[in-house]
Amino acid sequence: MDWTVTETVEIGERFDKHLAGRLPEMSRSRLQDLIKDGHATLNGRPVKPGATMRAGDAVSVTVPEVAAVEIKAQDIPLTILYQDADIVVLDKSSGLVVHPAEGNADGTLVNALLHHIADLSGIGGEMRPGIVHRLDKDTSGCMVVAKNDTAHRRLTEAFSERRLTKVYLAVVNGVPKNESGRIQNFIGRHPVDRKRMSVLLDGAGKEAVTEWQRLAVDQGCALIQCRLLTGRTHQIRVHMRETLQCPILGDPIYAQPAKQRVRVPRLMLHAWKLAFNHPIHDQPMAFEAKLPPEFEPWMKCVQS
Repeated sequence: MDWTVTETVEIGERFDKHLAGRLPEMSRSRLQDLIKDGHATLNGRPVKPGATMRAGDAVSVTVPEVAAVEIKAQDIPLTILYQDADIVVLDKSSGLVVHPAEGNADGTLVNALLHHIADLSGIGGEMRPGIVHRLDKDTSGCMVVAKNDTAHRRLTEAFSERRLTKVYLAVVNGVPKNESGRIQNFIGRHPVDRKRMSVLLDGAGKEAVTEWQRLAVDQGCALIQCRLLTGRTHQIRVHMRETLQCPILGDPIYAQPAKQRVRVPRLMLHAWKLAFNHPIHDQPMAFEAKLPPEFEPWMKCVQS
């Protein structure tokens, strides 16, 4: 598809914003990939997503055909909380990797979805489920998956614009001094250990905001409820460790096993509640993932 820019909505409009206005059926991430891969050009040349548009510019977009990928369906158990023609909401188990990658070619959530969900469409240029957001391998709880491009685009926008409610439960090693608080800083890749994320200073990294509340204390460890206002990689894990000085129990990256007051078999982080408006008919929806048994000692303290 090709067109010439005769006018722009804003002076100096960004290339990616212009494409989003002309191709509303595509998700932002999909358009970003088209630009980065050279499938969307400006005046016949590849440009960066933030390139400035001018009247008279020639835009060309080539959408590659959906390519089959060698990801096999596998009969891996899934706990599905809700499903319709547009979305799937599930309770991911701890230990389940979301995407196939080096070292995890199969046995992932993607493999399971291909087996259990018959009507998934191609999103992102590949025949794979439309993962809108991800949970770490060892984190359990609520996830929503898009079944078509429209649902994927609208859910992606909802996450980007913070129009969802995401509530997690974490059990941390130690007890924060305050009963509640708001953490707002910037998180990015650790400057030395590239497997870790870290709080960065001087405006580096991306803004990360977590509202938290201490719910219970047992065995010298606290149950913390976290509401995410942003969705940065390892956000809660970094905020608990670096800001509250109380790493999450069972964290293989940010905690020191020898210093843990309680031995646990997993990362004690659970995506407990997820609420959003349906991407097609805009109906408010709310879901809650059943608490894993490892959390019961602290939940008993809450209930008492």
